[in-house]
Amino acid sequence: MPSKIEEYGLIGDCETAALVGRDGSIDWLCWPAFDSDACFAALLGTRENGRWLIAPAGEVRRTTRRYRGDTLILETRFETIDGVVDLVDFMPRRGKAPDVVRLVRGVSGKVTMRMEFVIRFGFGGDVPWVRKTEDGAALLAICGQNMVVLRTPVETRGENFTTVAEFEVSKDETVPFVLTYGRSHLPIPAPIDPLKSLERCEAFWSDWSGRCTYEGDHREFVLRSLITLKALTFAPTGGIVAAPTTSLPEKLGGSRNWDYRFCWLRDATFTLLALMNSGYTEEALAWHHWLLRSVAGSPASMQIMYGIWGQRRLLEWEADWLGGYEGAKPVRVGNAAYDQLQLDVYGELIDALHQARMEKLELLEESWSLECTVLEHLATIWDQPDHGIWERRGERRHYVLSKVMCWVAFDRAVKSIERFGFEAPLAKWRAFRDMIHEDVCDKGFDRELNSFVESYGSQMLDASLLLLPSVGFLPSEDPRIRGTLEAVERYLMRDGFVLRHDPREAIDEEQPIEGAFLACTLWLADGYALAGEADKALELFERVMPIANDLGLFAEEYDTHAERQSGNFPQALTHIALVNTAQNLSAAKRAVEKPAVQRSK
Repeated sequence: MPSKIEEYGLIGDCETAALVGRDGSIDWLCWPAFDSDACFAALLGTRENGRWLIAPAGEVRRTTRRYRGDTLILETRFETIDGVVDLVDFMPRRGKAPDVVRLVRGVSGKVTMRMEFVIRFGFGGDVPWVRKTEDGAALLAICGQNMVVLRTPVETRGENFTTVAEFEVSKDETVPFVLTYGRSHLPIPAPIDPLKSLERCEAFWSDWSGRCTYEGDHREFVLRSLITLKALTFAPTGGIVAAPTTSLPEKLGGSRNWDYRFCWLRDATFTLLALMNSGYTEEALAWHHWLLRSVAGSPASMQIMYGIWGQRRLLEWEADWLGGYEGAKPVRVGNAAYDQLQLDVYGELIDALHQARMEKLELLEESWSLECTVLEHLATIWDQPDHGIWERRGERRHYVLSKVMCWVAFDRAVKSIERFGFEAPLAKWRAFRDMIHEDVCDKGFDRELNSFVESYGSQMLDASLLLLPSVGFLPSEDPRIRGTLEAVERYLMRDGFVLRHDPREAIDEEQPIEGAFLACTLWLADGYALAGEADKALELFERVMPIANDLGLFAEEYDTHAERQSGNFPQALTHIALVNTAQNLSAAKRAVEKPAVQRSK
């Protein structure tokens, strides 16, 4: 059985990522990139679906782990009756031939270790041909286009479609294992020096972390979240995936299991602000360039999400041979939500570009031309119903946040014209901004509840309403905003955390209530901070932080009854929200008029 979601550590090379369990097992790895077929998929089924275990052969008395400093090098220490060993896991950055390096280091005594290596491609469905290389120096596994090479001085053997080994490690001894990916029609990738690769990997991450300019409270959590965000970045294009996994359930045992190995436009502004306000302008600019390349073309064909290269057709299918994480089925590959109409993404795109200009990023010359084209299209569709920020797969509705983000699009365009002198139909866009604002206030606010609601004509709430003050739709002191915060507290809070959906309305017949949404809980903290209630904001922020695992990593949701994390892991939006909320709290502490990440400039 796989470990609990929150018991995994993350390693990566800014092109793909792997999850390492506390027991020394890599149970999830997609090669050659985030959205490819998995070659280790035990996380979504049985061990036979692909895993790589390195652990003591005997009883383990105690296991501890940590990241080495401010890096993505994971160190797991096993204490046994015979001695102590460290397992050092990392992925060096060398380009076309990605590697996973595992170093077994003796700390004291002499410990017998075992290795179990089950390689599968195609999400556990494809068993490769495994053989020794001609010189006998490595183990080669080939299936279709895929090839992996395992290099180690340890003698291995095959047992029941599994490669196994036993070996001993003594104090100050290091035993290396290096797994390298390549295309099967190409020559076998050249070997690397694992120890020198460790030095280079540590230097890269230490240098990157050293560029962080955030010096406020909770800096350790903020920096770990930024490192995680960097790890979820696809370096060749600048795209940032929502998570490196698919089908980890939003509700344990349920069917709301989605593929998150794609890049959502919705995260654009949140991501830019988290990066820019932490000193990472290079990454922010790369994300900006990815946005422009991905949405290029007709605005009518603009999507809510894209692949890491900017791919548009993210066709969804089910890997029905996988049992799912703890039985949560189906296991989905691809995401059918890519072709939904979600109006909020137009506002996110325009807002991201405006915020980038305000921070003096050197945007591409065609940025403003693209914005004008997008806004002309938005003017014709803003009043249509859509699927909303939470990507409901039923009928479309007039979601309040969707309309608000349409307002944001025109508001930021007007502000860009006024600030930077761009040529555009200013009067027309002002008129649309004012018309949308009036429409939302008239149809999206329920006077009986004294709150904005999820959609026009409904009395249900959803947590996205917490974003209204942070995007500047109304000031935080407006009684309608205060009423909305109070309504969220009344209807969406459970065990001190925020649900994204109103529990008075079932998500679907099968599973009416999912876990608390961690990013939404942090959005409420932002609302408190903007309203001048810094103590309440800090209290909520400090309620979220202990949910992180021992390595500082968060999933998407938190099941307050089971006291477990749920959803895809680690989740970029949660880590982004943590960074932005910490910056908000730091700004409030300094008594700055506008919090650092407020989006109404």
